Amino acid sequence: MTLAEQIKKGESKILELKEQLPKNDSIAKTVIAFSNTGGGKLIIGVNDQLDVVGIDDADIFEMQDKVASIVADNCSPDIIPEIYSVNIHSRLVLVIEVFRGNLKPYFLKSQGKADGTYIRIGSTNRQADLNTIAELERQKRHISFDEEICYDVGFEELDVSPLHTKFESIGKPLTQDKLKNLKLIKIENGKVYPTNALMILLGKFPHCTVKCGRFKGTTMDVFIDKKEYGGDIFAVLENTQAFVLNHINLKGEIKGLYRTDTYEIPVVALREVLVNALVHRDYVNQGRDIKVGVYDDVVNVVSPGSLPFNITIEDIFSGRSEARNRVVAHVFKELGLIEQWGSGISRIINACKDQGLEAPRIAEKNDFFDVEIIRPVVTGSERLRTITKEEQPELQPEFEKLQPEFKAWVDSGLEKEQQELQQELQQELQQELQQESLYGRILGKFLKGSGSTQDVSKALGQKSISGALYVMMNKLREDGLIEWTIPEKPKSSKQKYKLTKKGLAFYIITRKMGRDQ
Repeated sequence: MTLAEQIKKGESKILELKEQLPKNDSIAKTVIAFSNTGGGKLIIGVNDQLDVVGIDDADIFEMQDKVASIVADNCSPDIIPEIYSVNIHSRLVLVIEVFRGNLKPYFLKSQGKADGTYIRIGSTNRQADLNTIAELERQKRHISFDEEICYDVGFEELDVSPLHTKFESIGKPLTQDKLKNLKLIKIENGKVYPTNALMILLGKFPHCTVKCGRFKGTTMDVFIDKKEYGGDIFAVLENTQAFVLNHINLKGEIKGLYRTDTYEIPVVALREVLVNALVHRDYVNQGRDIKVGVYDDVVNVVSPGSLPFNITIEDIFSGRSEARNRVVAHVFKELGLIEQWGSGISRIINACKDQGLEAPRIAEKNDFFDVEIIRPVVTGSERLRTITKEEQPELQPEFEKLQPEFKAWVDSGLEKEQQELQQELQQELQQELQQESLYGRILGKFLKGSGSTQDVSKALGQKSISGALYVMMNKLREDGLIEWTIPEKPKSSKQKYKLTKKGLAFYIITRKMGRDQ
């Protein structure tokens, strides 16, 4: 990518643009932030509209000398950027290119390490907190947080059985030597201590949790269901995946003589997203946890921590990766829960595309990593299954017992009937919402099959058939929502009612309208 193309993309984790040379401290902070993160370029001569306005040719050498002096006088340890000019569209810009440093943390001399360390978050420079400074120190020593000893607990106090179970399931018994080789334990002065990685895998830190929510619509305003999962990381993974699958749709497909049900989003993509969140989140920051939201339009997974300092969002799309939690990642690799390094994002995208879905939206948002798997638009043929799974769980067994005729109606689609109903019965649809779903309650009694007025009365808890119920039943029949089982003998003592295709469509619509209110 040319420099002009980089400029047109705007400021980022690795690019800062200025129309004029900033003040000394501003230049030094940007250079320090780039050195502590993944490197980057500060370009002088570009305005806020991303237009290359250039700088005066006569000022180039003076500006280069000034920048070099500012960096040398204000930054510690020493940083040596490359400072050069580039001609873009017959205009000169000054480029201050900074490379990732290996003597972190870099800081402003005037403020000291504790207050003068800066990092790059998105397109801004941020003052590093003590946890971040400690992480920079670890990077200098080439170790990760999860490799460090956790002195708060002795190894003998921990129940390691979840980990033993996982390794035994793949035929690799977990001995103490194996634990040591995996860097899950360390021995110091004859005492065995767990590393942070073991504490993470066993879910012993308070923030090793995942909060899950199913929301009404496309915002977080109203919960339909919510759960919080803790415990060992493997149980958290399985429980979180089960929560999401319980709140998305199944779709049926006939293959040969058999019908197969598949989830509306690929399970392999969902699992990969969840594994990535659990393995690569920032466990140093103890005030945050992973959040999984199921909305009408997306499944959203947000994990604490931006990408590792030297990785950009473009890097991960090209297959480049770096594990923040090296020990945890290695354990998942040993267990076969992670495949080839760097292949996860492409596998997620390809799985969604193979199922005819949009590519997931993947973004680094400040110090969070955000993934949205796009859900397909729900059709009328899928609506009843969605309702019974999420909002009326007590009806799910009834739906599974539907007569073959009803199932065929649902599978073939009820869009036509629903469109007609929206026009024909608009008044009844509105009344339905005002009458505490009375129509729906009556129609719901016919999901299993036919029934008499007496059957409906008992199901509604009436001691005897009310006059209002007679009126309601006649209204439903006149509107074509239910019909007689013996139409040729209207007054037969064996007369019952059954649900029509139009009635099933009405039942689905009223549930949808009630949900959307």
